[in-house]
Formats: sequence, structure tokens, C-alpha cells
Amino acid sequence: MQKIVKWIVPLAALLAIGAYVYITPPGLLGKADGVGYAICHRISERSFHIGERQLPMCARDTGTFTSAAVTLIFLSIIGSKRSGMPPKKIILTLGAFFLIWAIDGSNSYLYLIKQTYPGAFPQIPNIYIPNNILRLLTGSGMGMGMGAVLYAAFNQTAWKEVDARPALGSWRDLGLLIGTMLLIDLAILSESPIALYPIAFISVLGVVTLLTLIFSVVWMMVMRQENTFTSIREMWLALTAGLTLALIMLLVIDLLRLRLTGTWGAFPLG
Repeated sequence: MQKIVKWIVPLAALLAIGAYVYITPPGLLGKADGVGYAICHRISERSFHIGERQLPMCARDTGTFTSAAVTLIFLSIIGSKRSGMPPKKIILTLGAFFLIWAIDGSNSYLYLIKQTYPGAFPQIPNIYIPNNILRLLTGSGMGMGMGAVLYAAFNQTAWKEVDARPALGSWRDLGLLIGTMLLIDLAILSESPIALYPIAFISVLGVVTLLTLIFSVVWMMVMRQENTFTSIREMWLALTAGLTLALIMLLVIDLLRLRLTGTWGAFPLG
């Protein structure tokens, strides 16, 4: 059975990659758009642009998944196999980031509904006028929490010898991470193509990496491979399976949305 799986998974990965390349829009940014299309509304007014071309995801999702990618890289540098969840003080801070993200997202969605359907919800006032700066910053806070929790969960599942120390365990580490993301956010807000081109791909990498890690954990559990690995090289099959399932999920959503809307652009409103 294991020998068959070792052949099937790489073949499925090649087919999934080929299908993704064939179906999604042309060009590197087109392939990036295919990822954003699966998870984001892609409304132009709520996105950053390189000239006339919007990034693969809206401002909030750009912040969220860029931050998640940066968080995963940061944690892999400071402690590659740390598997402990953040301590209570850090969890509360990340929880506050989530709450701010939820409030800003709800307020922004209410504003969108009122703009799209004049007269809707007149009894519910907006707390403030939403903007892309707040969307980016609150998304960045959310991405830190997503990355930190998933990083610890993956390590708890994968490694034979578990390092129980928290993946994100001190104010110093959190401060360095926040400082790094603030600098990246400032670069994004400059709207310089020099910054936005790499951000377009880093944010997409964040989406694909998060999904790959999630599906890899599921694969390990289904195949009863939890806590059996001693190196990244040993888990190539689980990671390949995770990537394959991630691409299949993105493609299915892309095709369903394309069939529903008939466009690779934003969701039609109104």
C-alpha cells in the first residue's frame, strides 16, 4: 500500500499543478490571481494596485496572508521544531488582534452593504468609515495569530521528538514580529511596484503554505504518521499530499465561482 501511495501522490501532484496552470489566467500574476480568486472577493476599490492592475487579494487578505507567511518564516528561524502554543499573555494579545480584525471586517462589510443597497440597515450605524489602511493592518494582526497557531499545531503533529517550548513565547519575539510586519505594511502602503510585486507572490505563498500545512496534518492523521518524522526530508510525501489537496481545493472553488459569476474579476454586486 505504501509503495502505491508513493507513486500515486506525486502523480496526483503533477496533475493538480498542470490543471491549475492550464485553467487559471495566463502569466505569473494570473496564476497568483487564481489563488486570490478562491478565497477573496477581489473588489478593486478594496485592493492595492500596481498601476491599473490590482493585487491578487484585497487589502485585508493581503495583510492576513502576507503576515501569515512572514510569521511562519520568522518562527522557523527562531525555533524550527517548537510546538508549544503561545503563553497566555501572547494568546490574549493575538486574541485582541483577532477581535480588532473581526470588528473592522464587520464594519467594513456593513459599509459595503449600505453602499451597494442604499437604504439597507438604516438603524445600524457604521462605527467609522473603513479604509484600506485599517484593512491591511488588522489583516496583518490576524495573520500573525493564524501563523503562530498553525505552526505549533503542525509541529505537534509531525515531529517524533517534540520541542515543547512555545513557538511564539516571549514579548521580545512578538515585538520583533510586529515590528517586521509594520515595516512590510509601510512598504505596501507606499504602493511602490518594487514592494507590491513581491507582496503579490508572498501573500499567495501564505495561502498555499497554510493550506498545505493543514492538509499535511490531516494526511498524517489519516495515514497514522503522527509524531514519526525526524526531518523535513522524511515528510516529503505528506507535504506533497498536502500541496496536492490544497491545489485541488483552490481549483474546485475557482471553477465553481467562475461558473457562478462568469468572470475572473470581483464578485458582481448590486
